[in-house]
Amino acid sequence: MPRILCALLALCLLGPAVAADDPVATRQQIEAARKEIAELQKLLKQVEQEKSGIQKQLESTETDIGRLEREMDELRKEMRESEAELQRLDEEKTTLDGARQEQQRLVAIQARATYQNGRQEYLKLLLNQQSPEKFSRTLTYYDYLSRARFEQIETFNETLRQLAEVEAGITREQARLQTQQAGLDERREKLVAVRQERREHIARLDRDISGREQRIKTREQERQELERVLKTIEETLARQAREAEEARQRALAAAREAEARRSAGAPASAAAPLVSAAGASFGGPFQQAKGKLPWPVDGRLVARYGSPRNGDSRTKWDGVLIGADAGATVRAVHGGRVVFADWLRGAGLLVILDHGNGYLSLYGHNQSLLRNAGDIVKAGEPIATVGNSGGQDSAALYFAIRQNGRPSDPAQWCRAQG
Repeated sequence: MPRILCALLALCLLGPAVAADDPVATRQQIEAARKEIAELQKLLKQVEQEKSGIQKQLESTETDIGRLEREMDELRKEMRESEAELQRLDEEKTTLDGARQEQQRLVAIQARATYQNGRQEYLKLLLNQQSPEKFSRTLTYYDYLSRARFEQIETFNETLRQLAEVEAGITREQARLQTQQAGLDERREKLVAVRQERREHIARLDRDISGREQRIKTREQERQELERVLKTIEETLARQAREAEEARQRALAAAREAEARRSAGAPASAAAPLVSAAGASFGGPFQQAKGKLPWPVDGRLVARYGSPRNGDSRTKWDGVLIGADAGATVRAVHGGRVVFADWLRGAGLLVILDHGNGYLSLYGHNQSLLRNAGDIVKAGEPIATVGNSGGQDSAALYFAIRQNGRPSDPAQWCRAQG
């Protein structure tokens, strides 16, 4: 490839005399350049297809991780409810056990009294009574007392039965909790494995795309230069020298522009300011909330609104980037309805809230999504967790505010950062 390009550029610089002396050689050079361009275009298409496939794999991996995080949260909630039920059963067991002990004491007293009286109770009553009326009343009282003894014994047996059922229920609940705990541990292991796989995948993706995009960029520049040279030769040999000079001037201008971009894109030395999600929420309409909203997460403002993106002055941030710990809770800055909760190329796992009157807030590069499209959320409620989905090198939250599709500086809406 470089040999063909050098030959064509040399042909441009030598002028029309050489080309006129050897038109066959010139046509051969042109034909060789056309074949090279076709090969480059074919390679470019293959690389783009491969890149698209890798992006789809990344989307699937990060979506699965978000879903697994949400399932783990639900399982933890269920375990907390099961532990509360277990505590209630333990309290019921304590109550029944106390009743059992009291009833056992009463039955023991009745049993001792019966044993002491023996089988001659009726006979003793008969011999000790002188009046038939008094004997009849005493016999009736004795029957009441006997029935009370039997009822106490039956109550005691029922308490024992209930206590056995409660103990069986506690055993079942403990077994279920142990099963849930085992399931949670297994899910955690899977999550760790998936996270490691994603990190390795992203690292390979970054290396592969970086290398391929650099090769594509170089070959695209060569292809454009070849097309320009070919067009120049086909139009007129007399204009070749002037076209070569224009190419040289463009190269110089491009070098100066690149140098200017490098100077403009130098990182600032000042430390990124802190932002905080703490403080009361604003309860009024969103359009009246300027300067009153909390930030969606605690962290540092590593990229401001309108600053160059990735050191390229041609692209600007339409929101802010907040560096925070992976897994940190992202909260809604104002109440609204979830209109988007899914993976989006360039933004990773993204949540968009509609606050009415054309106002939207966007939260991107998340690790997991805690809400679904259509959900209604209040100010301060969790909606996602911080991550690095969508191609970010480190954990950070992309946060943006838009009014009728136009971006607005979030720093004007949120309370002054520290």
